[in-house]
Amino acid sequence: MTGFLNPLGALDSPGGRRSWLADLVESIPKAASKNDLLDQIDGALFVSAPVGDTATLESLGRQYRGQVDKAGDVHDRANKVARKGLPEVWVGDTGVLASDAVGAAARAATKMAEAFQGGAKALLALADVLGHAQKQDADGRAKMEQAKRQLGPKDSFFDLGRLIETDEEKAEKEKALATARTVATDGVGLMHKAAVAADDAVRAAARDLNKWAAEARAGKMHSGQLTAVDQLMLADTSGKAGAADYNEILTANDLERSGRAMDKLSPADRARMDQLLANAKSPQEKAYLMKALAAGHGVHDIETFDGKIHGKDPAWLQRHLSPIVTQGDSLKDEGTDPGSGANVNTDLQSFDGQQWSQGGDGSEGTCVASSTVTARAMVDPVYALGLTGGPSGQEDDPAAFRRRLVDEQHRVHQEGHGGANWDGMDLGGKTEVVNKEISPETGNSYELHEVRDADARRNVLPDIEKAVAEGKPVPIGVEGYTDGKRSGHAMMIIGQEGDKLQIYNPWGQTTWVSEDDFVNGGMAKASDNQLPDAYAVHLPQD
Repeated sequence: MTGFLNPLGALDSPGGRRSWLADLVESIPKAASKNDLLDQIDGALFVSAPVGDTATLESLGRQYRGQVDKAGDVHDRANKVARKGLPEVWVGDTGVLASDAVGAAARAATKMAEAFQGGAKALLALADVLGHAQKQDADGRAKMEQAKRQLGPKDSFFDLGRLIETDEEKAEKEKALATARTVATDGVGLMHKAAVAADDAVRAAARDLNKWAAEARAGKMHSGQLTAVDQLMLADTSGKAGAADYNEILTANDLERSGRAMDKLSPADRARMDQLLANAKSPQEKAYLMKALAAGHGVHDIETFDGKIHGKDPAWLQRHLSPIVTQGDSLKDEGTDPGSGANVNTDLQSFDGQQWSQGGDGSEGTCVASSTVTARAMVDPVYALGLTGGPSGQEDDPAAFRRRLVDEQHRVHQEGHGGANWDGMDLGGKTEVVNKEISPETGNSYELHEVRDADARRNVLPDIEKAVAEGKPVPIGVEGYTDGKRSGHAMMIIGQEGDKLQIYNPWGQTTWVSEDDFVNGGMAKASDNQLPDAYAVHLPQD
């Protein structure tokens, strides 16, 4: 590999360097000649060492950690005010009770402290792993250089063409080659371990820092048209059921898009929107109005929407407008079913007992269309109400909901040129429907990425986790082969906590899988044993 080139930029990323060294770990012990071994050693040494300034990372980590106590002090002061009791004074442009605002401030301070603590932990952990990896890589490189010295320069054409060589000379050369090969094998093994550790640490840090950045929720709403109190309350509002932190009504992307939309309203439309928000009977009602704005609806449509939801209690609003409710114990590992391989711990997602499932009962092959319909309902409450509440928005009829849901699944299936008898859709059709049905509401077009091996899946993980942390669903295709026969299925990645991904399966349920499950063929936990491997994802483009 002397003078070898970087093929298609494969060595420009930690994952590419990891993969390259993994191949050399396999091939160096099999090097059959001196020149072959020297070429492979040069190929390993061409790979750059783990990059990063550990001192800078440690300094940043300490700075983050130093802010934790300050955020805690803000929480304590806000709590002290809340405990004293406040008169029912309305503050902010949208009419927020001062007591509610102070409570939201205390919760925001707690989240701020958690974000600083989490960011510090991520940076310090990265510095620690990176420092060890850099030393391990240096030790590996030293062994590779040692092997090169033992081998000496490459044999020339004339050396290779010697016709007379004694058995003793041949044995000596073989012994020297074997010795150098052993040293080089140890060296490339150390370099590969260092690359793996650095790659995993960088991905974990990126995942955690992206998550904490997305959790800085009130700051996402960059709008000069809403007061800080209004922004704080909207970011703090969750649905009635499920764990509050898992069921915030406005995602980070919603907050950003709604803030921009407010600033673009004409003075007349701004006055109408202000009136809608001021008249809302609950923080949840306000949040859903803003979510409708984030999804791209105009003020006229939002007024119509408000006429259907105005004054409804938070439980009614969540049931009709949020297809997915995540329970507080949903992350608990309860093992897998011994027969199907699926997770035991799942959350059934339903409206009045009727699950959000393909064909209404999981029987049809409209998984692409069905996961797309539910994802759109997650990001657009006006669309969700049309399915749950019907034209009037007032219905609580599971049978009528099922009819509307299946009709909509069929519409999207046909839009993507799905198969006959409501069975299957190819990747081209999937790309088309995702961009028609979800992209307008999230503000991002979606691009297909095929991920048919562990390296490819590992490489897209940071982008997946960043997208779902911001509130942008990520379509995923899974497959498996039994006796040569392929089975395929479409699901949706909708959440991320630590090293776990939340999966919506259009069989009508959600569950969590690990990053390792996603990378290494463990997706049966979100479906069944026939569907272990992720093979495609659609990622939102910035």
